[in-house]
Amino acid sequence: MEWRSDPVAAALEMSESSEGRDGEPSEADGYESLPPTASLATHMTAGAVAGILEHSVMYPVDSVKTRMQSLQPDPKAQYRSVLEALRRMVHAEGLLRPLRGLNVTMLGAGPAHALYFACYERVKCSLSTIIQNGGNSHVANGIAGSVATVLHDAVMNPAEVVKQRMQMYNSPYRGLWHCVTTVHRTEGLAAFYRSYSTQLTMNIPFQAIHFITYEFMQERLNPQRQYQPQTHIVSGALAGAVSAAATTPLDVCKTLLNTQENVALSSLNISGHLTGMANAFRTVYQLGGVPAFFKGVQARIIYQMPSTAIAWSVYEFFKYFLTKHQQERGRAGPAPT
Repeated sequence: MEWRSDPVAAALEMSESSEGRDGEPSEADGYESLPPTASLATHMTAGAVAGILEHSVMYPVDSVKTRMQSLQPDPKAQYRSVLEALRRMVHAEGLLRPLRGLNVTMLGAGPAHALYFACYERVKCSLSTIIQNGGNSHVANGIAGSVATVLHDAVMNPAEVVKQRMQMYNSPYRGLWHCVTTVHRTEGLAAFYRSYSTQLTMNIPFQAIHFITYEFMQERLNPQRQYQPQTHIVSGALAGAVSAAATTPLDVCKTLLNTQENVALSSLNISGHLTGMANAFRTVYQLGGVPAFFKGVQARIIYQMPSTAIAWSVYEFFKYFLTKHQQERGRAGPAPT
């Protein structure tokens, strides 16, 4: 195709090239037309499946990340690398130890990601229409990701608290229900949302960077916005790495608020429960200085890169598959009576 300087002529030429000989849209053009017509149920279903797979596949690395972020770990739980940590966990605590807490994560991830992706698509579409006249807008992507995060974390935060307490070395909880009832009885319902403000403070910039990076990479690797799994994987992995590295200090604070490390808090003569982002920042700095804010950064990046790659590739596939199915049923028309 020849480059045309006239935008109207170029648009017409692109439109003509996307049509087959009988004027029907080509297969390549079909994917870009899917998002505006996709139903809310399609986005929610695709998001739920993507969220469950994202958290499940990389869950052992997430367990390692939680332990490596411990500010004063037990000598038996001090690790130099992710592989060493996994090997020692399996050898000393059993094959399934890195998967402890996966059940509560899956229970939270399904509905949380269903709301997350559905909200993101709707807000992005609305804002892009206002800001960029229907085109891609990085501002719209960032705002949509931030709004979606508020809903996601409201559902996911209690699951995160239970999950991280079960992941810690020498966790006193026998299982999911024992952890939930014990925390509720000893610390109250507020314990499940003690880190919510910190979680939002971390995840809003995380998701804003994540979505902006993903959409930016898609503009470069997949400008026609066709269904191309390899571009979704690469864009998702890079988006995950950049956003994870940038927000690690906040993740360390969130982990401290969720786990309420007794050894670490006792060493500073902190009684009761640690609350608030400011207190968490102060405590982390007192315990380890600036380097403490980057504990577990390697594990966090290793976890996030494949996780976001999986989430985006699965989400885009299911969005494509489900909407394609709906369109085919619509073209077939009602069944004859």
